[in-house]
Amino acid sequence: MDTPTTPASALIGDPAQFGRVAEDGTVYVRTPQGERAVGSYPGKSPEEALAYFVRKFEALASEVALLAARIKSGAMVPDDALAAVSKLREQVANLNGVGDLATLAQSVEQIPQLIEGHKAAYEAKKASEEAAKQAKRAQAAEQKEKLVAEAESLALSENWKATSERLKVLLDEWKAAPRLDKKSDADLWKRFSSSRNKFDKRRRTHFAQLEADSAVVVARKQTIIDEAVKLASSKEWLPTANRFKVLMTEWKAAGRGKRNVDVKMWEKFKAAQDEFFAAKNADLEKRQGTMSENLKKREELIIAIEALSPVTDLALARKNFRELSEKWFKIGMTERSKRAALDARFEKIESEIAELQASHERRTDPTAIAHANSVVTGLQEAIANYEKQAEKAEAAGNAAKAMVAREAAAARKVWLQEAQKGLSEFGKN
Repeated sequence: MDTPTTPASALIGDPAQFGRVAEDGTVYVRTPQGERAVGSYPGKSPEEALAYFVRKFEALASEVALLAARIKSGAMVPDDALAAVSKLREQVANLNGVGDLATLAQSVEQIPQLIEGHKAAYEAKKASEEAAKQAKRAQAAEQKEKLVAEAESLALSENWKATSERLKVLLDEWKAAPRLDKKSDADLWKRFSSSRNKFDKRRRTHFAQLEADSAVVVARKQTIIDEAVKLASSKEWLPTANRFKVLMTEWKAAGRGKRNVDVKMWEKFKAAQDEFFAAKNADLEKRQGTMSENLKKREELIIAIEALSPVTDLALARKNFRELSEKWFKIGMTERSKRAALDARFEKIESEIAELQASHERRTDPTAIAHANSVVTGLQEAIANYEKQAEKAEAAGNAAKAMVAREAAAARKVWLQEAQKGLSEFGKN
């Protein structure tokens, strides 16, 4: 079987050799059947007229070559290619152009063989495109499945703001994702939408409940405020003060409502409370005799408390301080301006004993001791290592490296002395 001539071969050589221009301007094309007129190009030179009809031939030859190339690449449906061959046959047969028409016609007739030979390539390409389409569909399905899974995981979230924002992002990603087949898309959307609706319903229920709870809190606190306002002018100091403590407990137990409402209600309650206690304190300060006596007791007692310092026996000092503290706190009201200095002296002894106790606990803390030992050991090992490096460098004649190692070892010896000093403090009373 002869090797088919490629359609491009129709362009080989000079197509103008297959035509001529008569003296009257008529252009002829030479064929195996003889010459035939293809037309004329008035007003142009013979060369221009011939070139015009050559271009028509070359344009059709290019179409034949392009069709063959598309068939070879597998890009063309075989049935469409056969239809194109039929059209090209008619165009070649009726072409008013100059060129090797016989070879061009032969090239067209060889294309069906080309179609048959490249059916496999077309089918392979078709299968590849289908596989790519399936892969893209699978990728889109996986993407949407992930979106659905995340939405379902957020359905029971109570992080209302962040979850609402995240679900909006997921919805945007869903809209941007490729579509699947109608049923798959509908099934996944149903799950996705259901999760969003479930969260949204819980969120709305939550905030509706907050509104309801807030109304209950407001009612409770308003009742407390009303009673506090009535008690503000009471002169029954002790029972009223105790009642205010109860009201404060009830206020805390009432819970929290909206912040701006809570703040305003608290200001009203506190104003009533402050009014009462200001009057109570003013009355108490009138009792100068009692407070003067209390001041004298404190001045005497603070001397005994300060006598505990300096502490030589921590356990005994703590015992005595507890006993003296009980007496201190049992003393009644004392004028504030004079008590502040006494309280400062009391707190100084209290702090001294507390610091000594804390220091004692640190010195006997196994973890701290272990850490101190670890630091000492680490420094000793580092010193030994740097000294070995120095000896090795000196033996190699590298005085600079030896000096650096010696300096590093010397620095760590200073640190070691401090670490050993700190370690020796552990266990001391």
